[in-house]
Amino acid sequence: MPVYNAPIKDMQFLLHDVLKITESEIPGYGDLDRDFTGAILQEAGKISSEVLQPLNVIGDQQGCRIENGVVRTPDGFKDAFNQLCQGGWPGLDMPEQYGGQGLPYLMNSAVSEIFSAANQSFTMYQGLTHGAVSAILTHGSDTQKDMFVPKMVTCEWTGTMNLTEPQCGTDLALMRTKAEKQDDGSYALTGQKIFISAGEHDLAQNIIHLVLAKIPGGPEGIKGVSLFIVPKFMVNENGSLGDRNSVMCSSLEHKMGVHGNATCVMDYDGAKGWLLGQEHKGMRAMFTMMNEARLGVGMQGLAQAAVAYQNAVAYAKERLQGRAATGAQNPDGPADPIIVHPDIRRSLMDQRAFVEGGRALLLWGASLIDHAHRGKNTEAEGLISLLTPVIKGFLTDEGFNMTVQAQQIYGGHGYIEESGMSQFVRDARIAMVYEGANGIQALDLVGRKLALDGGKHMLGFIDLVKSWIKENAGQNDVFDQDFVEPLKSASKDLQAAGMYFMAHGMKNPNAALAGSTDFLHLFGHVCLGLMWARMAKAAKDALAAGAPDATFHETKLTTGRYYMARRLPATALHLARIENGAETVMALDADQF
Repeated sequence: MPVYNAPIKDMQFLLHDVLKITESEIPGYGDLDRDFTGAILQEAGKISSEVLQPLNVIGDQQGCRIENGVVRTPDGFKDAFNQLCQGGWPGLDMPEQYGGQGLPYLMNSAVSEIFSAANQSFTMYQGLTHGAVSAILTHGSDTQKDMFVPKMVTCEWTGTMNLTEPQCGTDLALMRTKAEKQDDGSYALTGQKIFISAGEHDLAQNIIHLVLAKIPGGPEGIKGVSLFIVPKFMVNENGSLGDRNSVMCSSLEHKMGVHGNATCVMDYDGAKGWLLGQEHKGMRAMFTMMNEARLGVGMQGLAQAAVAYQNAVAYAKERLQGRAATGAQNPDGPADPIIVHPDIRRSLMDQRAFVEGGRALLLWGASLIDHAHRGKNTEAEGLISLLTPVIKGFLTDEGFNMTVQAQQIYGGHGYIEESGMSQFVRDARIAMVYEGANGIQALDLVGRKLALDGGKHMLGFIDLVKSWIKENAGQNDVFDQDFVEPLKSASKDLQAAGMYFMAHGMKNPNAALAGSTDFLHLFGHVCLGLMWARMAKAAKDALAAGAPDATFHETKLTTGRYYMARRLPATALHLARIENGAETVMALDADQF
């Protein structure tokens, strides 16, 4: 049976030694001292190991079931959901005026990783609600905020986003769901949405759907899309629940993974809804939720890799198979544990280096969101907008790869359901698809984000890397060799790729787009290289200051050296592919495939 232990020590290191949050100018960060963040993470870890993780296999095995339009979640989910809500966890970073605890988004991100690693399917219910609340807070009227937000913050009511239809996913211009204005100012929505996570369930009293639809007579294509609040049950003026709305889950999808989360086909038959934001500006409002969701999905990829790695390490230390090439390491036993073998070590180091580097990237990204929203910093806003497709695409691609590597450590036993490794692989797989498939993330990065504001944000990231290199080079020859020089080389590959797109993209768009996924991964490796360089500097400084846990910091340096030496050089391969252009990619005619 799989196990999970929250990475509290690593998170504390990132928060306080790397990000140095109490020294930050971001409002609210000064209150996040070690004791306070430690208490939050400890309690989240306790809930994850005692409540959520034991339900993970149950959710996978039982899944959700539909009975006369009512969806039943797996055994134990409702009690666990009530426990989480009573503890105030869904509103951790929500405004206090609506019943939240008002903490920075950074702390919600750290807690979300812990919960998602313990039980991804379960955590999606409150995670989607968080995104819906953010959209209403940003674009809703005061009346809408007062009516819906307080009970969504507590998760008495949950939320969804409804975009996809049978005939359109990413290309929302093909949307058919319509919203007809009524005399009372509401709208009647008719149409069908598919792949709606948590669209129907038995965990909450009400479900507040955010639905994209077109108002007849509006502009053609994507410019004619509006966003609407459509509750499952109507809400009376006093906040009580009224009649059932004309929205129904007609079926559940049978999926590869995340079985414990209900993925619904939703039918709207003249359902009553209210405009959120402005007419024909629905995508602007929806992207408030989608961008947050994309960072959350990146976290899911990391979280599944993290829990899979923990179990792979435990198995590698226990499983006896063969003898070490340099001589028996377990002479009193029939064989050595497989962790003695170099290829097993390589795989475990790949996983460890990714998980710890990815966690640093996620928390840094969360701090940029706080800097942008709490600190009203436009540069941070631009930078996290640039990094969002990288965080989503790179961490989910690599996160899935790492769950497969963890499964491989088990050999044939990893393919057997009893080991639990199959679930990590299956649950991680969806993260590469939903909230915008990773190929779309790469196209968004190269086709839109790079040139945004005249390339200002990309240049800002390059300057950030250059500044770190300049500030830290020449202090120590070994540190330069292990961390500064590899980061410098990788950042030059990133700049060269950007120059290639500038030189060829306008003349031949395919030349740029054929290299978009390689660019996303090149960028992702540079991001993790920067994170490892920053972590190594913090670990080196801690050792020099006589930190009590020398082993932790020495291990951090060793893992960082592995990433810089064995993983970061992948940037050169990605650059070579990018500079090859589109000729070989587009060489076959469609009918030759």
